[in-house]
Amino acid sequence: MVYEINYKDKCLLMDMASQFCSVYLKIKKLRIMNRTEMLSLINGKFNGEEANEILLNLFSTKIHFHELKNFSSRERFGKDDETAQRRIPELKKGREKVKQMVAEAKAKDKHLVITSVINISLEDE
Repeated sequence: MVYEINYKDKCLLMDMASQFCSVYLKIKKLRIMNRTEMLSLINGKFNGEEANEILLNLFSTKIHFHELKNFSSRERFGKDDETAQRRIPELKKGREKVKQMVAEAKAKDKHLVITSVINISLEDE
């Protein structure tokens, strides 16, 4: 079946199609800009030594990162980096919890199941 469309309706349909395409492209652009990637960093069952090595290295690396960031801020601006000052004690506390859990696992002859997912997304400043 074929329908005849008058000029006015044809223009209206074309305008609606154009608006739809514009909205679709904006949504697509937002999805790209606000896309989040989930990456598996750690996923497995580890004995005490393996868990100790993996987790303490991870915590030590993050602590070192924030210590350098804080040092740089003091050298360049004469003041501490607020984020580093907050994160260093949190990370040290986390490192101590890891040591306790590893010691408990060793004492009870247990393995540690560790999973860690990193979410990465783009964000405007």
